[in-house]
Amino acid sequence: MNRRRAPRRISSHSQRRDAPAGGGYCRQGSQEQWRGQDKAQVREVEEDERCQQQGKETVPRGACQTMCPARELRDREAQNRLHRFEIVAGMEKVRRPRGDPLRAVKEYSRPAAGKDSTNPNDLRPPAVLLKTVCYLIDDIAASPHLHPWTEVYSFVFDRLRGVKQDMIIQRVSGMHCVAILERTVRFLIYASYQLCGEPLRLYDPRINDTHLQENLSWLLDCYATGTGSHPNQEEFQALGLLYNLGSARASQHIMELPERLRSSPPVTLALSINRAFLERNPVRLLRLARRLNFMQSCALHRHLVACRRDLLLIYSHGHNSRNCRFPLDTLAQLLSLDTSPAARLCQTYGLEVNRDNQVVFSKAGFAEPTQGDLHCNLYHNIVAEKQRDLTIKNIIHGCA
Repeated sequence: MNRRRAPRRISSHSQRRDAPAGGGYCRQGSQEQWRGQDKAQVREVEEDERCQQQGKETVPRGACQTMCPARELRDREAQNRLHRFEIVAGMEKVRRPRGDPLRAVKEYSRPAAGKDSTNPNDLRPPAVLLKTVCYLIDDIAASPHLHPWTEVYSFVFDRLRGVKQDMIIQRVSGMHCVAILERTVRFLIYASYQLCGEPLRLYDPRINDTHLQENLSWLLDCYATGTGSHPNQEEFQALGLLYNLGSARASQHIMELPERLRSSPPVTLALSINRAFLERNPVRLLRLARRLNFMQSCALHRHLVACRRDLLLIYSHGHNSRNCRFPLDTLAQLLSLDTSPAARLCQTYGLEVNRDNQVVFSKAGFAEPTQGDLHCNLYHNIVAEKQRDLTIKNIIHGCA
């Protein structure tokens, strides 16, 4: 056994004696390997920079100076796919009407395999996109002659999607991008109020909400990454929170803003309303809501149904007594409603309103309304009274 182990010891000693030389070769080889890796990393960085530079150079730039590319206008004329808002005046009853180049607007088209969406002749530059948005607001959305407004909304909504598509392809940023997104967000917020309660086939609130959230998120990102001044930033920071009451993400975004923005009057008021919503204090929320302007009220209005429901539920527990009678006038003021809608709302939730205009609250009598019995558009007093003489044009352009 010992004889067998001896050669191993000699071999190990020889390896130890040769170790310094072998170690030197290993260190020299590893240094050469490191130098090779460094050169490879440098080549990779240079290649990435070259690709990024090529990417910047290959971003398509629009060359179309009209609201609708000429090729699309010809194709839609041939296929009889022109909207009645786009045809030449006086040709409404013609079988194949011609499109008016001054009224036709590029429609949204879904991306498809093999379809070239980067052709400069089919893309509108940022200045033309802003001009297109202003036309959609001034001549379509705000027109007193175009009815019904559900059709107006559908047309403007689709064309705004086309504008957004061109912006994404060209990676539009800067002041033009902000100006377009601000008007788009105002339009979608106003539509969410104006078309509330419309049949689903004419207006889908979920689709409107999805696009509103996407445009609002893009706009807030432009504020965060932009270098210029944004005079409307306070307005849209507040609108984002009012529209997303109770959202932890929206609240965290506001708390991460600079002190100058966080302490501005619109944002401060929105934070107070959001706190009342989280605390389930509907009386305070509705009281604070009276201080909002029209656009802010439009952003808040989708939460009013839940807020009033909570108020009636709380009062049904707090005033649950056979001999307790609550004045309807006082309750209407708390609900920010007129007397008649307040009585109708109480009855919708199973609460009794007697002949003396007194509400009989009952914990056992409170009941959730069945689907279709509660129509939100019947309780818009707190929003409608603030519109007054404001025109759609001034509302969406932010001139209110």
